[in-house]
Amino acid sequence: MKHTYKFTWLAVLSGLAGTAAAQQMPAVSEKDYLDEVPIVLSVSRLPQRLDETPGAVTLIDRDMIRMSGARDVADLLRLVPGFRVSNSFESNTPQGSYHTTLSDFSNHIQVMVDGRSVYSTYLRGSTGPGLQTVALEDIERIEVYRGSNSAAYGARAFLGSINIVTRDLMDTQGALVQLARGGNGIEDQMLRLGWGDDEARFRLSADGRNDDGLSGTSGSNRVQRVNLRADLRAGPRDVLEFRTGQSLIDAGVGFAGDTNNNARTRRLDTSFVQLDWRRNLDPDQDLALQLSHTVENIRDNFVYTPAPSLTIDFGGRASNSNLMAQHTVRIDSALRLVWGGELRRETIESRPQYNTDAAFVTDFSRLFTNAEWRLHPDLLLNAGALFEHSSIAGEHVSPRVMLNWRAADGHTLRAGVSRAFRPPSTYEKYANVRYYLGGVLADSTDVARGNVVAEKVEVRELGYLAELPGSRLSLDLRVFDERVRDLIGQITYNDPTSGGTGDVNDYTNNEDFDIRGYEAQLRWKPWSGGQLIYGFSELQSTQSYGSANLVGRYGTQSLMFMQQLPAGWDMSLSHYEADASRFPGFDAAAPAYSRTDLRIAKALRLAGRRAEISVVGQNMGASYQDFMPKFLVRTQAYVMLKVEN
Repeated sequence: MKHTYKFTWLAVLSGLAGTAAAQQMPAVSEKDYLDEVPIVLSVSRLPQRLDETPGAVTLIDRDMIRMSGARDVADLLRLVPGFRVSNSFESNTPQGSYHTTLSDFSNHIQVMVDGRSVYSTYLRGSTGPGLQTVALEDIERIEVYRGSNSAAYGARAFLGSINIVTRDLMDTQGALVQLARGGNGIEDQMLRLGWGDDEARFRLSADGRNDDGLSGTSGSNRVQRVNLRADLRAGPRDVLEFRTGQSLIDAGVGFAGDTNNNARTRRLDTSFVQLDWRRNLDPDQDLALQLSHTVENIRDNFVYTPAPSLTIDFGGRASNSNLMAQHTVRIDSALRLVWGGELRRETIESRPQYNTDAAFVTDFSRLFTNAEWRLHPDLLLNAGALFEHSSIAGEHVSPRVMLNWRAADGHTLRAGVSRAFRPPSTYEKYANVRYYLGGVLADSTDVARGNVVAEKVEVRELGYLAELPGSRLSLDLRVFDERVRDLIGQITYNDPTSGGTGDVNDYTNNEDFDIRGYEAQLRWKPWSGGQLIYGFSELQSTQSYGSANLVGRYGTQSLMFMQQLPAGWDMSLSHYEADASRFPGFDAAAPAYSRTDLRIAKALRLAGRRAEISVVGQNMGASYQDFMPKFLVRTQAYVMLKVEN
């Protein structure tokens, strides 16, 4: 990364300074060390200390969320090493991709909200809409597993997983009102109510996020959400959690005067219901059951101006139903085990996309287990696997083995291997987009012949984790070798029966490539109230054959500094850099860019209630390209007022 050496050295010097400071601090006991290590809930399905998880994890906590000035989860993913982020609503919604190029549908990572999978069934497994499920104000932390996690969560966790954990109802009792206004049409608002007692607690949140989008796009973007959660204590051993919600995403897409992609407003309407039941069987084991149902409705169409009787339509409906059961048990002082099963049904209906009114149904059956075995007080083995059968791709097994060695207090080495599969989406397997005029076939665009199989990845990785309370510093390094085979891509072939020119698109397994590289993240608290968070990633992708869409080398860096100031003031400064990249399907590459965000806030009292006013500036520099060449992220600023009791 030629343009970022100075930035890299800043992080290195910060780490050296922290190490030097540690030499002048009192000795830290093993108990102090263990008390400081964060607990991760979602990586292996077992609650684990960060130094015992089977891989590298980035934790984005409540303070980082609040002080970042971000307006959605996608923006926060810039802080995760190896992630590329788009703010565009044009093809989908703001999204992130790990170790692969961004595309219309970035679908190689699993996104969950409170353990419920929220990838879009209709949009080919896209993570974008799921990242918009809840408001940032309702999120406690985000756990990002960097590496294949299919051994725990199945095919969608092909290259990683994100679990968004919402705030405990105890922490959101009372009322909250939040308003934001700023440039580029920013108008955000939120109302939240929390009530209840120890037997039953409730939270109702409603919020909206509005702006004029990126420069070069058509129309404004609007996100509206409502979410309800209820926690009920059904007895001394049982807890019931009920969640339901709806999100409406209206985005200006297309281009005025473009007959094949005219300007219009696309609506993504997603609603869900989720029920979780947990029973504490005894001090060493518990049982969990989760049932959820999600419905997506997509409206996206425009009149084809050369033939006004023809409507170009991308809309349709999808749903998924999911049942999961999980048993966690401590067998003895050295061995813990989690095992369970999952049934999932996905349904898609869309005449415009599949040339039929029939529903396409895909069934998934999964069995999973993960064992945490302490071979020695300082040596921990995580071994797990997931068996998956899908009606679209047959049977696959995704195993993972990771060995963690605590070489000394605060110093852990990791080594592991894993394998994963991602079956084709319904669209990649069965797409059949045809246009008729007066009952006569006029043209076709995507006509899939079904010649696709599951994508595969084999991962080898080494890691080092340092958690040093005495120096107020933590450092995580990951070195990886990810071998992706049979990646699904788009090709063009000639079908004389398709109308028009006869050239149509199909999907096939036309890419093999290897991703090798290293990444690091550092957190340092150099003095009281101050914290520095640094992330770095450098990778090289080597293609075996196929198109030239995947970049050869790519690197990212992020630096966030947060400081609490006297008299209720605080501030944060964030800087991001990314190398040039290429997006599949477009001729032009996105050039390298840098971005700087600033937030200054003041805590105060209004009519006896807690309040905060903040000013945020985003991309305080030159505009940069996002996704397509004509889409630019401009400088924008806004003021936010939050009042709660």
